[in-house]
Amino acid sequence: MVQIFLDTANLDAIRKYNDMGILDGVTTNPTLLAKENSDPIEIMKEIIRIVKGPVSLEVVSTDIDGMLEEAHRLARFGTNAVIKIPMTPDGLKAIKRLSSEGIKTNCTLVFSPNQAILAAKAGATYVSPFIGRLDDAGHDGMQVIRDTVQIFRNYNFSTKVLVASVRHPVHVVEAAKIGADVITMPPDVLEKMIKHPLTDKGLSTFLADWEKVKRMNPNIDLSLVQP
Repeated sequence: MVQIFLDTANLDAIRKYNDMGILDGVTTNPTLLAKENSDPIEIMKEIIRIVKGPVSLEVVSTDIDGMLEEAHRLARFGTNAVIKIPMTPDGLKAIKRLSSEGIKTNCTLVFSPNQAILAAKAGATYVSPFIGRLDDAGHDGMQVIRDTVQIFRNYNFSTKVLVASVRHPVHVVEAAKIGADVITMPPDVLEKMIKHPLTDKGLSTFLADWEKVKRMNPNIDLSLVQP
């Protein structure tokens, strides 16, 4: 089953969708944390507490030693912490080391199947191709997902394909049809997935008809119906 992650650091949004039972995990990054007017460390710790599934927390160092130091610190926030590491030479080294230590990683800023292959070989738990940014640059982001999913299946890579930089619900459907393992999206995209004008219209009609039933049967009370 495809997993749905929320790409945000907004605690209210995370609580909202987590309470619906549709949220499998959360991805964050420095940009998302910067949008919130709170201590980023406390926000990350709170997300870890709210969400039972994987929560990606990103390092900001670019050298191997800094990445590893931050990764070990972030991993202590909770057993469901996943460390986001950029797709760079030092990032691959960090993924290899962390993987050998049993720390889950998410290789971020991936833009090609070649990069995805290398991240998988280094031992990444997740690899995150950024399809929206590829589309913005005139490339076919979804083709990268197709190629990566096929390659991973060909060689039985355990690394999961996490579709990132999702712009709209069509991206979600296409990624799910291809067979991506995870799709992470901002709250507004998830809200659009829930909403449909025909659902609203149908509900309005049902409620109006029920009012007619109550007028014809003044004593009806559903609360009195025995389970």
